[in-house]
Amino acid sequence: MTDITIALSKGRIFEDTAPLLKAAGIVALDDPESSRKLILSTNRANVRLIIVRASDVPTYVQYGAADLGIAGKDVLQEHGGAGLYQPLDLNIARCRMMVAVPNGFDYDSAVRQGARLRIATKYVQTAREHFATKGVHVDLIKLYGSMELAPLVGLADAIVDLVSSGNTLKANNLVAVEEIMQISSRLIVNQAALKLKQDAIQPVLDAFSAAVKK
Repeated sequence: MTDITIALSKGRIFEDTAPLLKAAGIVALDDPESSRKLILSTNRANVRLIIVRASDVPTYVQYGAADLGIAGKDVLQEHGGAGLYQPLDLNIARCRMMVAVPNGFDYDSAVRQGARLRIATKYVQTAREHFATKGVHVDLIKLYGSMELAPLVGLADAIVDLVSSGNTLKANNLVAVEEIMQISSRLIVNQAALKLKQDAIQPVLDAFSAAVKK
């Protein structure tokens, strides 16, 4: 029996993925939120889950440490997608990648006048491509958390970040002014594994596809 490893991250993506895994006949034997284990057995002897940082999922799949994984479009955009097959948009963990500025900052006017903007973000590649397409000159400042703080203390003019409800922006006197892209989580597969383990992987892909269409 061919072994399959699936890379997942904790939190919202895992919660939204659990019903899809169940539809594919895969149930984790431990809860990743309460267990300290990083490798989780499942009800299927040949399938295991590995728990990694969301930003690392594509790397584990790319290099074959995992055969499949689930990652947000934001993470895949930064990774570049090398060595990955992306067969399915799972339509889970949906949000938007947005440009946000402090209330009262005239973003449209700054862009029209060709101002050079300082942008704080952890999505450097995505931000670079977005502003290059618009012809806007920017200095990108990479941060890993508390993005909303950057404009409040003068570190940046604007931020590029994921927005779900918008409540965090509102609480920090920021407003979203431009949508860069819609974000959702995708099923990704190692290209070599898809060829070498097709008999084991294809039924999983088919089950995920059927579950998403319900």
